[in-house]
Amino acid sequence: MTTQLVWFRNDLRLADHAALIAAAERGPVAALFVLDDETPGHWRMGAAQRWWLHHSLASLARGIGERGGRLVLRRGRAGPIVRALAAQLQADVHTIVHHEPWAAVQEDEAGTIIRHHGATLAPPASVLSGTGGRYRIFTPWWKKLLEQMPPPRPRPVPNVRWADVLGVASDDLGSWGLLPTAPDWSGGFAGWQPGEAGAAARLADFARRVARYDDTRNLPAVEGTSRLSPHLALGEVSPAAAWHAIADAVGEAVAEPWLRELGWRDFSANIIDQFPDHGDAPNREAFACFPFRDDPAGLKAWEKGETGYPIVDAGMRQLWATGWMHNRVRMITASFLVKHQLIDWRHGERWFWDTLLDADYGNNAQGWQWVMGSGVDSSPFNRIFAPVGQSAKFAAADYIRRWVPELARLPDEAIHAPWEAGVALVRAGVTLGRDYPQPIVGHEAARARALQAFAAIKAG
Repeated sequence: MTTQLVWFRNDLRLADHAALIAAAERGPVAALFVLDDETPGHWRMGAAQRWWLHHSLASLARGIGERGGRLVLRRGRAGPIVRALAAQLQADVHTIVHHEPWAAVQEDEAGTIIRHHGATLAPPASVLSGTGGRYRIFTPWWKKLLEQMPPPRPRPVPNVRWADVLGVASDDLGSWGLLPTAPDWSGGFAGWQPGEAGAAARLADFARRVARYDDTRNLPAVEGTSRLSPHLALGEVSPAAAWHAIADAVGEAVAEPWLRELGWRDFSANIIDQFPDHGDAPNREAFACFPFRDDPAGLKAWEKGETGYPIVDAGMRQLWATGWMHNRVRMITASFLVKHQLIDWRHGERWFWDTLLDADYGNNAQGWQWVMGSGVDSSPFNRIFAPVGQSAKFAAADYIRRWVPELARLPDEAIHAPWEAGVALVRAGVTLGRDYPQPIVGHEAARARALQAFAAIKAG
């Protein structure tokens, strides 16, 4: 029987893996993962996610090894490596289709391969309008996607007859240098469990909490979100498995707010499938001439969580320490960078790409262009989040105390805007400019400046 080579990419699981299931039905299976830093160019995987990848690959290799197989690891340009190994093994190649622009290049260079769906709830090109067109706005797209939902039930790990690949050269995972060296900045990642088992545990935990999701998802001080995003980003759980686990727990009606967020991930794949350069170029032409400020010091203050706005700084410090940030705070911090600081959104996008464990090209690009107002489906630019108002509205006081401990002794009513705290600041023993920064820009002045910049591009 012909050997079947399964080329794993950002689908590092054995359960509900369409390519593995199909390959197992046709013959003995060989498994391959290629670390390709060349084809993606400047979108090579970021540092935080490389930490996750190391542990996820170790988990996948153990899972295959326990079943009698071996995961072959190679580093280099993926397409030629896949083609060469397929020729060496005289194998058919199976892979799950991904929608990043470099994924298509990899597939083309790999030669003849058998493509399978499984990275999204439905193939992006299958969600079409009545006239056969592609959607660019989320709400009508979501309504159309629901006509195909629920997705098929997830399938278990198949019975696999593994091919003998003991003589096939394979890299040592440790030689790839995916883990940080001194100084080791990954100490705060200890709460995560990369790998398929970790994804299953996280999914089970969220299934017990999802009934409260709609009430708590915007509260950064509360464990209200799923925290499944890193597992979904590297495909340790399929979107279909996530859908059914959560819908089965509480019913689709109660689960709908979270299922809609799962759908947003699919929608982002739909957008980058139509606009591959969405991570590099604004979709709205007018924003190509936006008068951004060149402010390296301001960018560094934002990255380090030293802007003087506690909710912004708490989010940026949480990101650096844990590789993750609450979604509401992602919007606040992104809005602050592009609208209060007038710094190019692509600088923020690249920082998130390098520091997020759940970095996803489609989600990242879509999120930043949504905030900027430059995307195909985005918030208007003149919707400018007031950081203090957002912080108070979403009860972020304890969140700030955790991540900005120098303000921990301030009362709730003062912690969101310490420069207005007066005697409370004195009682807390905090001196602005010494213990915590003064705001790097005033909200009203920043808002006026941003609206003036927006008016300039509208005027042409």
